[in-house]
Order: sequence, then C-alpha cells, then structure tokens
Amino acid sequence: MARKFLISRIALAVALSSGAAVALAPTTALAAKKKADEGAANYSKEFREAAGPIQEALNGATAKLPNPPQDADLQAAKASIDAALGGDAMAAFTAAEASASTPDDKNALGSMLRTYAVITKNSDARLRATKMMLDSGKVAAANVGPLNFDAGVTAYQAQDYATAATYLKAAKDAGYNDPNNQLNAVLADAYKKSGNTDAALAMVKADIEAAQAAGTAPSETAIRSALQAAYDSKQLQPSSDYAAMLVKYYPSPEAWNVSASIVRQLASLPKDQNIDLMRLMYASGGMKGKRDYLEYLENADPRAYPGEALKVMNQGLSTGALTSADLGGEKAATEARVKSDKASLPSQEADANKSGATVQTVKAAGDVFLSYDQYAKAEGFYQRALTMPGADANTVALRLGMAQAMQGKSAEAEANLAKVTGNQAAVAKLWSAYAAGKS
Repeated sequence: MARKFLISRIALAVALSSGAAVALAPTTALAAKKKADEGAANYSKEFREAAGPIQEALNGATAKLPNPPQDADLQAAKASIDAALGGDAMAAFTAAEASASTPDDKNALGSMLRTYAVITKNSDARLRATKMMLDSGKVAAANVGPLNFDAGVTAYQAQDYATAATYLKAAKDAGYNDPNNQLNAVLADAYKKSGNTDAALAMVKADIEAAQAAGTAPSETAIRSALQAAYDSKQLQPSSDYAAMLVKYYPSPEAWNVSASIVRQLASLPKDQNIDLMRLMYASGGMKGKRDYLEYLENADPRAYPGEALKVMNQGLSTGALTSADLGGEKAATEARVKSDKASLPSQEADANKSGATVQTVKAAGDVFLSYDQYAKAEGFYQRALTMPGADANTVALRLGMAQAMQGKSAEAEANLAKVTGNQAAVAKLWSAYAAGKS
C-alpha cells in the first residue's frame, strides 16, 4: 500500500526525461598551438593530434542537425561521424583517451564523447563521458550541477542506483535544481533503491528543517519523501511525525488515509487501541475501501459498540465500499442491539457519576458516550478517570483529547494528546494534527 503514496511515478518520469535534454552544439575548438599564458587551456600535443579529427567530424555533423533533431537526423549524424572517423567512431575515442594526459584533454574528450553519446543514444558512453568531464576538474562552475544531475539520471536509468545517488547528491550540493523540481524525489528514490534509506531520510529531513527554520511550509514532495523513507526504514516515531506533518500542511482524504495506514502498519496496535486510529480515519474522511470499513467494524465490535458499528456500516453501504453481502445478517442484529444499548445509557451514566464509582466504570462510560458521538459527556468522564488511581493513562488521555478535538477544543485536545506515550503516541500525533486543523 505505502509504495503508492510517496513519489508520483509520472513526476519521476518527467524528471528523468529532463535529464536527457542536451544541446548539440559544436565542441570547443582545440587550437593547434596554444600560448602558455596562465589560465589558458593546456592540451597535450598527442591529444590535439588524436582529437582533432573527432572534433571536425562532430562539428560537421552537429552543424547540420535541426532543432530539435528527429531520430532520422540523429542516425544520419552518426553515420557521418562514423564515416569521417574510419567507420568506427568509438575506436577513435578510445585512441584519443589513451593520449589524454592533461585535465583539459580529459574535459574536452569527455565533452566530445558526450555529444556523440547523445547522438547515438548510448547511455553507457554518456555516463562515461560525463564522469570524465567532472573528474577533470575543468568544468565551469555553472555546469557542475547540471552535469552531475545528468550523470545521476543516466546512472539511475541504468539501475546503478548507488552511482546515481552520488551524482545527484553532488548536483544538489552544487545548488542545482532541474526544471521540473524533482531532483530531491529522484535522489530519494535512488537512495531507497540502493538500500540507503537512512541517507534518504536525512536528506529530506534537512530540507524540511530548513523550510521550518525559514518560517515556510515544507514542500509536500519533501514531506512525502521523508514519510516514505521513514516507512521504508520501519521507524514508527519519524513515520508518525511526518504523517502528522503531511496532514497538517496538506490535508486531504487521501493524505489522511495514507498517514493513518502507515501508522496502522508500523504500530501494529491491538484492536482496543487501533480503534482510535480507525475513528480518526472516519472523522477525517480518510476511509478508502472495504478493508478500512471491515477493520473498523472488527475493532468496534457490534456487540460492544453497536451504535458506532451501525454508523460505520451505514456509511460503508452508502459509499459502496460495503455491500449487503459483506454484512450478512449483522446489520439487522446490530440495529436491534442499538435500541437496548441506548436504553441502558442513563443507568450507565448514573453509575459512573456515583462518588464510589471505580475507574473502570468511569472510563467505560466515557467509551460508550464516545461511541455515540456524545463528546461532551465522554470528555467529562475521561477527565475524571484521568485523575483516578489505576487509570490507563495513555488510553484515557488519548480519548479525552479525541473528545475535545471533536468539539473543536483544539488547545485542550493538543495538551492532552501530548501526554500520550508509547506506540499510542503515534495515534495521538495524528489526532493532534486533526485538532489543530479544526481550530
């Protein structure tokens, strides 16, 4: 499930295709004689002799290419270059590489080989050429980022994800961002596919912290990338943090479903605790399909909370997520239970209000009124239970915050939800984000 939510495959494809764009301009001229002035390019004599014909062949072919070139144009250019270089251009490049002894030699040869690789759509040669240019140390500062990005994308497409991550990280460090603003997404995916999930999480975490420090909302892509990385690492605490951040900044039914589903998978809560997560999915509009409704019903148990179970059944049927066949005779039985259960509420309330009521009786009253959406009464019983010896402090504080959130008491809800510890804290974080959104 969680594999679907992080990086849009379409967006990723666009980002990768942008790395394939390159200008097929004539290559830098190699002067037959170079002055020894400081700062002038330093080409070796042997390299000039070996590379001169390559440069001439490339310039002659690229000068004839239209913009943009079609496949037939590229095939004609390849044929022209190969013919000019004795029928095997790659052999000419190999010979020139053997004579490339200076950094300028290697940068120039890399540039020429890269042009030929683009024309011939040879990704291996393209990556080799780009590496050659970058390793030479002679690439202009303005081109370091774009070339690293190109190398990273080329390696990514070749499924060499560790190499891709190295070059994409260098592009990011150089301050580069591609036109589609997807460098971070591709880098995070490369980290993930190379097994380096910690690096993926650290990268997007830094981006998020930088945005927060600047007083701006982190990008949705960054948050989803962080959430995916944390999920891939099976880390509940950061996963719940980023899940809450996603629904805080970019709330939607889909975001609520994703966030709750991730916490549900990683926390693996027992039914009597997982029900509070299912209640949040319901309240936020995050219920997505049959599985969600059936799990909620299993947690609620129509025999324990028939009113709540009936509410879930009715919505599941109305949305088409459930069918009558899914419920069998359970719906009719639940409807019958609701009548008797509601009739018992006054006596249950009276028992819980007695001075000698046990903490179990008081909490149970809170639970039943919560199940009937009577949040003010539930709040009162949970507040009392929280002060009593033997209370399940985490569950009571969580449900107290839930009851307050449903009444729009955001500040009170967040204060109580912050008290929850252990695995239930992950659920409390999401409820806190929900409460904040109702303020």
